[in-house]
Amino acid sequence: MRLWGLVFGLLMTLALAVPVAAQERAMIVLDASGSMWGQIDGKTKIEIARETLGDVLKAVPADEELGLMVYGHRRKGDCKDIELAVPASKGTAGKIAAFANQISPKGKTPLSAAVKQAAQALRFTEDKATVILVTDGLETCEMDPCALGRELEKAGVNFTTHVVGFGLSKEEGAKVACLAKETGGEYMQAGSAAALSEALAKTVVAKAAPEPEPEPEPAPVPEPAKPEFNFIGTASLSEGGPALDEKGMRWELRPMDAAGKVQKKSAASGYGAQYEASVPAGQYELQTRLGKIIITRKLTLSDDETNMTNVVFNAGIVDVTARRTPGGEVEKKIRVGVENGAFKAGTYGTGQFYVPAGKVMLDGRLGKATSSQSFDLTAGERVQKDVIVGSGVVVVTALYAEGGPEVETKSIRYSVQENKKNLQGKRKEIAGTYGSSPMEIPVGEYVVGARLDKVTVLMSQPIEVKAGERTDVQVVLDAGVGAITAPGARRISLLGKKNLQGKGKEIAGTYGGEWTLTLPVGEYLVHVTYEGDRAPQETVMKIAAGERTEITLE
Repeated sequence: MRLWGLVFGLLMTLALAVPVAAQERAMIVLDASGSMWGQIDGKTKIEIARETLGDVLKAVPADEELGLMVYGHRRKGDCKDIELAVPASKGTAGKIAAFANQISPKGKTPLSAAVKQAAQALRFTEDKATVILVTDGLETCEMDPCALGRELEKAGVNFTTHVVGFGLSKEEGAKVACLAKETGGEYMQAGSAAALSEALAKTVVAKAAPEPEPEPEPAPVPEPAKPEFNFIGTASLSEGGPALDEKGMRWELRPMDAAGKVQKKSAASGYGAQYEASVPAGQYELQTRLGKIIITRKLTLSDDETNMTNVVFNAGIVDVTARRTPGGEVEKKIRVGVENGAFKAGTYGTGQFYVPAGKVMLDGRLGKATSSQSFDLTAGERVQKDVIVGSGVVVVTALYAEGGPEVETKSIRYSVQENKKNLQGKRKEIAGTYGSSPMEIPVGEYVVGARLDKVTVLMSQPIEVKAGERTDVQVVLDAGVGAITAPGARRISLLGKKNLQGKGKEIAGTYGGEWTLTLPVGEYLVHVTYEGDRAPQETVMKIAAGERTEITLE
């Protein structure tokens, strides 16, 4: 609830108490449960109750009999925490105010039991009596307010209960209103100026003839109203164009000193299609950001008028969609870049960009496949552009020999090369990978190669890569695996065919006593050397396609 609603509600309660007390003995039952520590605009409800109660009690005549009963102010969780703070008698206004000032809300809301005890304290079965209940909550101690109202009405001589809902909602108020209605009293919703006016008309005015109204004072000349905001910003893409409806637009006002230097700390900032701010009068730099476009300008703001500023970005909107083929599915792997002079932005797959008006470059990239286009963008225009990057996927596998087995090691490297050789007779590699990972390849003709240990092959038959398609290629290595064991060896070498001098050129070598590698089909001389004066050993190893050859030199 709002502060004024609470204050009005309590005023209505006390206004109701005053006239009732003028006719018979009355008791105010005041809610002091833990919820009274709730804050309204930075001030607790119990503070509001104390101050308002003190002010209103000053108007109670000294010969009126009025008392105070309080609940929930001494113990937590105790439904019996009800105290007759001030018995009903004449001249009790000061005592009631003093007691209210020392209340510290703590407990539950036994409102029904408190009303019943108040009625008994007023000897309601013998004399005319009135109870005024002020509550900011509903019953929490398992009693039925409606049943209590019927009980008190039946037993009382001329008993009435009035209930003031201290900020209760309409639905909550209906649950306690019956306590008043069953005894012929009234339930009042304390939440607005209109409710206060009605309560005063029905109670205070009814107690006595009104005093003569004083002569009206001349109406004061109103001062010019200060605007709620001294800056309101809007934005558009083009001069005279419609206002932008972009909630992600950022606004920032930074003060400038006497020398015109912009301060680092902003005076106000926020997001929205329209931005409103109230800052001290002075010179400011306004920075407005839309996507990656930033516009700055200087402003002079005053305290007594609103500066209405429209920022024109001189830009358009570009919606991009990346595909491998025209009309194909959106490809989220394609990187799209948008440029216009110093402006640069990018995304993957699809995106929307605010772009400065002018010549716009639109690029797409997927692996080594690229595309580029340009177009003119006018301020306020929105265009849809497809970025087509003609790329296919190549997946290579390998066999040791025709018909198998398959090469499963991830140490094998595959490459896709241009089919056409350059002047030096070499081909340019487009992509390479270890293991059978997919490779993004531009549309065209290519040859596929593979390398594993000492085996290198290049397919003679080219492949054709098509946009948006997968090409599976199988390479035959025509190779086998050699496994050499030579305990105590210093170095193992593979030698080729011996020359006329009886020496063979080393094809490959390793240090240690074990060695496994893939080799092209053929015959190899295994040469093993040892530490010290132990004589070298040699043996011939024959490699067959798709087979494993194991030799041991003791």
